[in-house]
Amino acid sequence: MRIIAATNRGGLDDTISPVFGRCPTFTVVDVEDGRVVAHEVIQNPYAGAMGGAGIQAAQLVISKGAQAVLAGAFGPNASNTLSQGGVQMVQAQGTVEAKALELAAGRLSPTPAPAAGAFTGRGMGMGRGMGRGMGMGRGMGMMAPPPPPAGPAPETSGLADELRALTRRLDEISARLDRLEKENG
Repeated sequence: MRIIAATNRGGLDDTISPVFGRCPTFTVVDVEDGRVVAHEVIQNPYAGAMGGAGIQAAQLVISKGAQAVLAGAFGPNASNTLSQGGVQMVQAQGTVEAKALELAAGRLSPTPAPAAGAFTGRGMGMGRGMGRGMGMGRGMGMMAPPPPPAGPAPETSGLADELRALTRRLDEISARLDRLEKENG
């Protein structure tokens, strides 16, 4: 069984990271017949990502062939990605080797995956997107505004005509001001 643990520095004796997407390292553990037969430490290239760290980290875990992943907590986007990739998520604390062996032996239960669509809107990654002045508090799951309609809006041509007319009017006023200054100056 291939298990990947979110870790703080990596290795079998390391502790499981309290976070998944922004953990510093991942420790890949292969367990067969109740013992660790191989392990590898991978740096998490997405730990400092501006956004999407959980999704990208989940994709990395899936690409490494994990059947299960250990972490202290999983964000909603990472949970959805891992669930769709068929990877069991297990919330755990302790050392990598001990928890990987417990999981392989069936002594740890997977964390239930969120229902599809349960988490929408902005997440809480690194304090970004937290309501944008809309009176919403942390984690309120604000929905992003809908995208603008495709193509120019029907009133666009009217606005362009109005802009041209205002520009002509401004030119006329500027010319008149110049004349008045010459007359009075």
